[in-house]
Amino acid sequence: MDAGKTPSWSPLRKKIVRKKNSHGNLDRFIPNRAAMDFDFARYMMTEGRKVKENPLASSPSKGAYQKLLAEVFNMNRTRILAFKDKPPTPVELFPTEVYSSQQLKSVKPRRHIPQSSERTLDAPDILDDYYLNLLDWGSSNILSIALGNTLYLWNASDGSSSDLVTIEDDYGPITSVRWAPDGQHIAIGLHNSEVQLWDITAKRKLRTLHGGHRARVGALDWNNYILTTGAMDSRIINNDVRMRSQIVETYRGHTREVCGLKWSASGQQLASGANDNLLHIWDKAMASSTRWLHRFEDHTAAVKALAWCPFQSNLLASGGGAGDRCIKFWNTRTGSCLNSVDTGSQVCCLLWNKNEQELLSSHGFTDNQLTLWKYPSMVKMAELTGHTSRVLFMTQSPSGCTVASAAADETLRFWKVFGSPEAGKPAPKTNSEPFANVSRIR
Repeated sequence: MDAGKTPSWSPLRKKIVRKKNSHGNLDRFIPNRAAMDFDFARYMMTEGRKVKENPLASSPSKGAYQKLLAEVFNMNRTRILAFKDKPPTPVELFPTEVYSSQQLKSVKPRRHIPQSSERTLDAPDILDDYYLNLLDWGSSNILSIALGNTLYLWNASDGSSSDLVTIEDDYGPITSVRWAPDGQHIAIGLHNSEVQLWDITAKRKLRTLHGGHRARVGALDWNNYILTTGAMDSRIINNDVRMRSQIVETYRGHTREVCGLKWSASGQQLASGANDNLLHIWDKAMASSTRWLHRFEDHTAAVKALAWCPFQSNLLASGGGAGDRCIKFWNTRTGSCLNSVDTGSQVCCLLWNKNEQELLSSHGFTDNQLTLWKYPSMVKMAELTGHTSRVLFMTQSPSGCTVASAAADETLRFWKVFGSPEAGKPAPKTNSEPFANVSRIR
């Protein structure tokens, strides 16, 4: 390098020296020596430039050495001191690019949750009883609700309503209802301990199940052709509706009225809750009818609200009554409690969103609200108000969009709380074959 000449990197240095940092001070340029080739720099400042300007001035041996150095250090490079690594691409704090329509489609918009019910129907004479289950929505899109001694059907497809049966005073009132998986048959629990099976298409009773319980039947659930019943006598009975002697198994573990029954989606585990504050998990494969898989004693009030998670098979949510007010989450494979949330009010019902990781709870004292929770953070997404008494019963439409709630204020309300179902998701298949021979059983 000739004396007095300005190095080629001086403008870069000058430019950097004039930059100011975030504190308003001048930054100092510190070259990255690890990224510099000092052997090549020395060669260029001494012999390399002479070889370029006068290649005949050196001896043959020295010329061969110079040629070798030139090949090694790549004579095409012009800058003496240079960074080997390419400087990083600057990050734009405020991007100006326009997103394509395909990119916009991939961004999921935040769902709007209506704060008021879209429809309200009268429900006179509905029983104000926490331990009963008087509302259910079948796979054929027909909602059933028990009002006193009469079971009413409301067709959500066309808005029509009709009554299916009125029970005599000696047998009623109706204490529980539950649709069979096929959506054409329904089970009705009665105050006199009997259970009736009805065909809604023909509007006729198929048979009466009796002899299993000694008190009112307040909880029902289906597991294919097995109808499980829970009663005030603390018993849980599995009834095979295809058989004349229908009782196939009796679970004994509760000491007070059974008010919550839910089979898992796999049909392998049954969750039961009762007024003894206990929650049991029964395994279908276990031979003993008196030995539960898990027994949970964490709730401090009656356990009625039960809901199996649709996206995690071993996850169960349970809710406690007025003396407990908690929603608890259980891993039924390990038997561990994953979380407990104090809701501040009586938990009456729980429903999972079929399309999102959300849980809806209905409450009694003191706000009588429906609360939508984000799972697993359990952050409140919305609180739906409108009922003026405790929201004792809640059910979900087959599509998963709409929730119906019934309260002691004698109203039935419909809420668009769960959004739209997944596109292209096939409807669940139903099987009516188990009921083919029921009409012949007397």
